[in-house]
Amino acid sequence: MTSDTGIDPTVPPSGTGCAECDAAGGWWFHLRRCASCGHVGCCDSSPGQHATGHYRSTGHPLVQSFEPGEEWYWDYATSEVRESGPGLAPPGSHPADQPSPGPAGRVPDDWASTLHR
Repeated sequence: MTSDTGIDPTVPPSGTGCAECDAAGGWWFHLRRCASCGHVGCCDSSPGQHATGHYRSTGHPLVQSFEPGEEWYWDYATSEVRESGPGLAPPGSHPADQPSPGPAGRVPDDWASTLHR
């Protein structure tokens, strides 16, 4: 891990979906990957807001989008977007055929009305 950034480019993601949502049978809007330990959690628009919960419980400040085609980082410590950063261990996103919101089969029909804004 690079101590000045809190990024460990060698650690793989914890899975292809939000770890807590998967464990509870929940769903997510978009996914974020912890740049320190690889934990994959759901974004703040998602019902569970597990990426932010992970930051609060661990202090790991940086997450990278885990959506296909997105490479930006969010810094919880400064509340700033970083347009880019070091590459992380593959894969860089959830599978392209996994829908957002996802996962398939667990997203309620009224999902848009339950998003946090």
